[in-house]
Formats: sequence, structure tokens, C-alpha cells
Amino acid sequence: MESEETKETASTAPEYQFKGDPLRVAIIGLTHDHVHWILGREKVGDIEIIGIVEPNRALAEKHSKQYKYSMDLVHNSMEDLIKVVQPEAVMAFNDIYGHLEVVEFFAPKGIHIMVEKPLAVSVDHAQKMIALAKKHKVHLMTNYETTWYGSNAKAFELIDEGKTMGDIGKIVFNTGHPGPKEIGCSKEFLDWLTDPVLNGGGALTDFGCYGANITTYIMKGETPITVTCVTQQTKPDIYPNVDDDATIILTYPKTEVVIQASWNWSHSRKDMSVYGKHGYVICENGVDMQIMANEKDGPKPFKADPLPKGIHDPFAYFTKLVKEEYPMQPFDLGAMENNLVVVQILEAAKHAAKMGQTVVWNDFFEQE
Repeated sequence: MESEETKETASTAPEYQFKGDPLRVAIIGLTHDHVHWILGREKVGDIEIIGIVEPNRALAEKHSKQYKYSMDLVHNSMEDLIKVVQPEAVMAFNDIYGHLEVVEFFAPKGIHIMVEKPLAVSVDHAQKMIALAKKHKVHLMTNYETTWYGSNAKAFELIDEGKTMGDIGKIVFNTGHPGPKEIGCSKEFLDWLTDPVLNGGGALTDFGCYGANITTYIMKGETPITVTCVTQQTKPDIYPNVDDDATIILTYPKTEVVIQASWNWSHSRKDMSVYGKHGYVICENGVDMQIMANEKDGPKPFKADPLPKGIHDPFAYFTKLVKEEYPMQPFDLGAMENNLVVVQILEAAKHAAKMGQTVVWNDFFEQE
């Protein structure tokens, strides 16, 4: 199955050919359907896949037939892999619970790591991962599809410039799709995506993280004052063990954020609306936007440019990060500091939903 990421970036990614030695990477796990993004990516010379860890031989063979890689690349375990090849970096496409194990194994070896969103299933896991990355001086980057949206980059530019909208009062995220089973996710993906331990939750984790990530970037690392969350399980026959719908509300001193994460939308969507004192910016997808500076002039459609060549997708960006020490600020979208806050928001949201009470940030994490 082609991932949503592959579809979204295929039309927007600029033509690009990397100059220099490729980053030697190993893929850890093939059970995350986002792995299609890297396996199906055009060959631009910036990365070289030198190994794959996947104990499910049938799954590895299935992808081998589709993407024409040799089964000689496939190993049953991280231990088996490291006996044969020495990657400069690894990219984890396994379950979220398994991210900690990947970092525990590779960080002490000085091997850089990229994981799919979110960073971890819990604050405890996230803190251990970050501590290991810092101790061993390796990059630990979290990848989100929305990081590579030209529309979001344009929105950030307008927010920082401050004139188009004025001070930000409200941000609304609508993220999700009709359901992972409904859209045809693989059995291997569903097995852990719908497991409360391996995924850390359902739609709340799967899609709540996008809004938490972007909000933390826009707020320049500021944490919310309160976190409120309501979850529902509207399809218990399909998803008996996890939520399939979550609404998270974050309050900041002058801003309210609403994150509507669901496996019950009528269609696949990852859109963002940012409302200021006198205008707004709406990112309908990775390209299409509506920008209104004031009500009198009304909204104007806008098509965002793709991100600059060389930082237009996670693999190109991660290569520059490792090879060229490309600067990543503490609260950039892929940064450890940002993604610790994301996991904290998700953990607070799960607690709020479970207890039916708004979580006061400082009180909740002081108890932690």
C-alpha cells in the first residue's frame, strides 16, 4: 500500500540530486506502513540502505518483491545487523514502544537515529531516549509528514512576521482519516497501531501528536497551562482496545489550541487554521492555503512553494543533519526538546480523558 506521505510528497518534492557520499542507513522494522516512503523514494543519492532489520520474513519478502531490494540486506535482529554492517544512521519503522530499544542499542555505538512520530509511548521512554542521545552525542530526530508541508512553512513565516494576522488567539488542527482498517493499512501495521501498549493509544496518539508538535514549534517551546481531552470509542467492534476519536484542548496565556484527532473523518486530512487578532491562515493540505489579512479584503487563495531542495523530505534533511551538522534549533519540528513536550502533552491528554478532569500542567508534571 502506498503511504499517505508518499502521495503527498510525490507531487510537491522538487527534483534533487545529492552531491557527495550518501548516508549509510539501516531500516529498523518494516511493520510501520510509513516505511513505503523510504522504500519507494526516488534515488537521489543522499542515502544508501545497507541493511534492514525485520524478523517477519514474509513481510520482508513482500516488500522485496515490490521495491526490488535484495533479501541479503535483511536481518532478524539489531544484533545480527551490526555483525555484518556498520550504518552511520538508522531509521525506525517499528512500533512506537520499540523506539526506546532502538535508541538503547544504537546510541551507545554512536549511530544517529530517526524515528517516526511520535517520539515515544510515554514521558519515561522519551526521557530515557533523549538522555542516551545526549550522552552519546547522536542525533535523535522525529519525523512527521507535516514537517515537509510548504503550506506550514509559509504559515510559520507569516506568524513570525506578525502583520498578516496579528497576535495568535486560536489554532485548530483537524487530523486523521476514516480509520486505519478502513483505509487499508496492512495487518502488520494494524496489529500494533491498535494496541494501547505498542502505540501508546489510538487516534489520540496517532494523530494528536501532529497538532502538539506544530503548536510547540509555533509557541517556541512554551508548555501549555492546562490540557483537556475527551476521547471516544465509536467503533469498538473494529478498535476494541483503543480510542478512535480524541479532542484535545490546550490553553496558553493568550492562545487556545484545539486538536481534533480522529479515525472517524469522512476523508483523510491534516489541516491547520491559525486565527489572529484581525486575520487568519488556513493550511488545507501541504500546498493549498487561504490567507486573510482583514475581513474587509476577505480571504485569498495561495499555493505554497515546496521546501528548498535538500531539506524537502526527512531523508534529505536527516542526511544534512548528520553529514553537515545542519543546524536544528531546540524546538524545531524534529528536535528532541519539541518532541519531549509532544509526548508530555499526549500523556497529560490521556490522563485528562481517563479522569474526566482538566490537567494543570505544572501540578501534573510536578507529581511525575
